[in-house]
Amino acid sequence: MRIFIFKSETKSDLGAFGGDLAGLELPSQFKPWRAVGAVAPDNDPPYKLSRDVIEASIKERGFQLFRLSKKD
Repeated sequence: MRIFIFKSETKSDLGAFGGDLAGLELPSQFKPWRAVGAVAPDNDPPYKLSRDVIEASIKERGFQLFRLSKKD
């Protein structure tokens, strides 16, 4: 599965993984979403997150949210 990476434009510390480039399944309360990258099927996702967990969440709900750490 190709995993697409998104960033919320309304909550700067919120990101999401989705299964489609348009982000159709992403939560509407954090719109607009901007696609910022993709993870090929044979690559590991960023931030040391588990591909298995992300893929299971996308299959179950259509997305997986994550928080970006704040830089000091």
